[in-house]
Amino acid sequence: MEFKSVKIKKPQDVNVIIGQSHFIKTVEDICEAVTGAVPGIKYGVGFCESSGECLVRFDGNDEELKKLASENALNIGAGHCFVLFIKNAFPINVLNAIKAIQEVCGIYCATANEVEVFMAESDQGRGIIGVIDGSSPKGIEGPAGIKWRKDFLRKIGYKAG
Repeated sequence: MEFKSVKIKKPQDVNVIIGQSHFIKTVEDICEAVTGAVPGIKYGVGFCESSGECLVRFDGNDEELKKLASENALNIGAGHCFVLFIKNAFPINVLNAIKAIQEVCGIYCATANEVEVFMAESDQGRGIIGVIDGSSPKGIEGPAGIKWRKDFLRKIGYKAG
């Protein structure tokens, strides 16, 4: 067995959700879930089929994001994983809709940060072990950090007044 890592390639202003599923209809179901959750969302999804033709299946409503999703899914190459890139929304806006999809088994990350995906590879194929999402903490927030966090959440509309 060999261990590998893949850095997700994406623009800074794009969020990514990486998860595990179990059925080819994942691509269409994710499209329905995100468009139903956020009108005007831009997205692309890539899904690694792990039986049959073993292709990366993809869809979306933004050509750049569809290309990014399919290329990143291919680079990961782990069976039944999916990579969803979104613009004009945050993961918090679509995450519950995605987790409610029958064939979604789990979510590895949902972030705008840099992401590195770690996999094990055997003769059978690859499987995701986990992800590194962003950077390690540099300390514990103090009063100024608390104020910044609370102000920021209100500025972007996720907390009232």
